[in-house]
Amino acid sequence: MISSLDNYQHIFFIGIAGSGMSALAQYLAGFGKTISGSDRFFIPGQPNETRDKLEREGIKCFLQDGSGINADTDLVIASTAVEETNIEIQKARTLDIPILLRSELLTLISDPKRTIAVGGTSGKSTTTAILFDILYQAALGPSIISGAGLVKLQKEGKIGNAYVGKGEWLVIEADESDGSIVNYHPEVGLLLNIDKDHKEIEELINIFQTFKEHTRELFIVNASNPLTAPFSQNKKQDFSSTDADAGYKASEFVQKDFQIQFKINGVDFLMNAIGKHNMENALAASCVANQLGVDLKTCSDALKKYEGIYRRNQVLGQKNGAWVIDDYAHNPAKVAAAIRSVQPLAKKVVAWFQPHGYGPTRFLRNDFVKEISHALRTQDEIWMSEIFYAGGTTTKNISAADLINDLKSLGNNAFFVENRNDLARSIRPHCNDNCAILLMGARDPSLDEFAKKFFEEF
Repeated sequence: MISSLDNYQHIFFIGIAGSGMSALAQYLAGFGKTISGSDRFFIPGQPNETRDKLEREGIKCFLQDGSGINADTDLVIASTAVEETNIEIQKARTLDIPILLRSELLTLISDPKRTIAVGGTSGKSTTTAILFDILYQAALGPSIISGAGLVKLQKEGKIGNAYVGKGEWLVIEADESDGSIVNYHPEVGLLLNIDKDHKEIEELINIFQTFKEHTRELFIVNASNPLTAPFSQNKKQDFSSTDADAGYKASEFVQKDFQIQFKINGVDFLMNAIGKHNMENALAASCVANQLGVDLKTCSDALKKYEGIYRRNQVLGQKNGAWVIDDYAHNPAKVAAAIRSVQPLAKKVVAWFQPHGYGPTRFLRNDFVKEISHALRTQDEIWMSEIFYAGGTTTKNISAADLINDLKSLGNNAFFVENRNDLARSIRPHCNDNCAILLMGARDPSLDEFAKKFFEEF
């Protein structure tokens, strides 16, 4: 059983291009560890931006063929998506090199630190980024390990999902989808919300209960979410956009173009973002920071400078009278929130969504249909392309077309375009001079390039 990383210098990551893995790799490299890794998306002769950015950080990248693992390798890190039959897992076993899961490594990193763990089924990446920005503004020298790149770090040529600061605090995104959130023992735990995603509600409640029990000092919850409110330990420490008894209350929300304005406990906030859900994310981060001693005026100043994170309401531009926006939304609640956040921008929203994984899509089919149907206005449209398949063993007995047919039966304007490369041509006749196009999807590493290509072709 590994209890410390002190004796491990040469660490190899299988699947290093993934958002969670690349963050950990960069974080350890920042502490002077010798880091290398492989990924199945590293293909000879093909450009790969993630590989280039990792190598600029001194991280050596290999094909996923076992060539990067040798007798000098002290430790191998793998995600839960890497199967035991993987050639590199087998080579590590042959060389008797210990293997840790990503979540086990994050536990080893975070447990000795003054860690703030951000949990919930929606908004984790954004709230983690906002909280990091606030603590940075307050000159606390925070570190971050996140699932998405911060734009301000990306401007420095980094992937942007990890940063090693000089201060005591580490802000991490704690994932419930694989249950790994129960492994952490943070000083501060933050619970944003609970919605059906990957797991049934009852199982999620049990997972978050363990998260609460493992939090050492301060546990903060969203009092306006009916499923998180019962986790409250002290309402004066909680936040809410509806509950007047909570210690931190957001009010007077206004969205104008691509900015939102609101108040937190009477202090004015302005943020370059869209949607009420981003007000709630900012409220959560400000609540935590204030209880750590950062005044709300400093929180407000930080949010004025907030530049966002990768593929969260990312504006690609305006073309032929339509705004085109790219978003990482992928579960029912997130997709509905993304649609609602774009509606104030235009009279008509044309939304496109690529579901990922046949199992998750099957599990969430009814929830997707319900949430999307409730979010759409009469004039809005929802489009889908076929489910993204990431490999592995699965039963392909559902199609995105099934969800579109369900939405049609409820009277929604719903369209299926099997090949997403046909999307720009297909939806052009459906758009007008007062329209917003919203592209949504996750897990597929090519979505960023797809969005750029769509904008060029539209």
